[in-house]
Amino acid sequence: MNILPRLGQFGRVGLWLSLLIASFGLAQQAPPAQGQAPGGQPQVLAPPLPGNQNPALPQAARELPSDPIRPNYILGPNDQILIRAQEAEEINDKPFRIDSEGFINLPLVGRTKAGGLTIQELESELVKKLRPFIREPQVIITVVQFRSEPVFFVGAFRAPGIYPLQGRRTLVEMLSSVGGLQPNASRRIKLTRRREYGLIPLPNAIEAQDKKTSTVEISMGSLRDNVNPAEDIVLESFDVITVERAELVYINGEVGKVGGLELGERDSISIAQALTLSGGFNRDADRSKARILRPVLNTNRRAEIEIDLKRVLEGKDNDFPLLPNDLLYVPRSYRRVIWATAGTLLLTSVPYILFTALR
Repeated sequence: MNILPRLGQFGRVGLWLSLLIASFGLAQQAPPAQGQAPGGQPQVLAPPLPGNQNPALPQAARELPSDPIRPNYILGPNDQILIRAQEAEEINDKPFRIDSEGFINLPLVGRTKAGGLTIQELESELVKKLRPFIREPQVIITVVQFRSEPVFFVGAFRAPGIYPLQGRRTLVEMLSSVGGLQPNASRRIKLTRRREYGLIPLPNAIEAQDKKTSTVEISMGSLRDNVNPAEDIVLESFDVITVERAELVYINGEVGKVGGLELGERDSISIAQALTLSGGFNRDADRSKARILRPVLNTNRRAEIEIDLKRVLEGKDNDFPLLPNDLLYVPRSYRRVIWATAGTLLLTSVPYILFTALR
């Protein structure tokens, strides 16, 4: 029996509101859609692969170094990339593999050249292609699977970044691929290797406490001059080669040239060497009251070490090594300044005194 005619206007409105509220409640209790966690929050999953396959990402893809070095990676055939473009649902959060000719086929934008471009260059290219469809497109690309397992060059190299390890490549060969070191780079490089690829085959290699990696420091001078051929080791997948800025000692005060001196491959430099490179003392230097300000480990403080440079340079005391980040300060001798000023005043006053006395 139809009860709607028997209800008044307000009764029919109340009935429709009740049905609307009930349907809204059911929608809220519906199970989350695939790819979403309860509450509507996106669930972090490995990107789906073609063919309805969705295996977890390889361990290597989840443990890449931080993003600052990734933009230098040159994309190539068989690299798999994940594109994030929130406004373009057709390609957002979907993986695409670069084909053998270096192209990717994308919905909405079509066949696009990717091989030979850096990640940033491909991002810019996709932004241009999406502008006819989206007002302000934003694109972020991540490499989720490499065409060949990479090695990472981090720090003061001329071209730091991710480089594919294709075939048997030695350290020297790969250093030439990145253009060598920057002029202000340290002359000691550090190589870190994952434990699953074995320990680094050098006697001075050190295994980490967690036994997940081993590291070794190699002198660029030794490597360049082939002093120890074993140091030109064959690189393994996911090796990380790091070089820091050159360590400095600092000279300040009454010296010819204040500033920093690079240690290069040395662990320290003597005060006599540092003073020679800094142009020696100024005329008003107080050589007997110099001091070294040395950083205290894990603090912002510096320990003060007094040193008599006059005795050191006369051979009466041993020379003193300056360590990285030491500051050598040579103060001014105010006694010398006072006597020099008094002498100048006396010399300028004598002629006037004599002239007055002779009158």
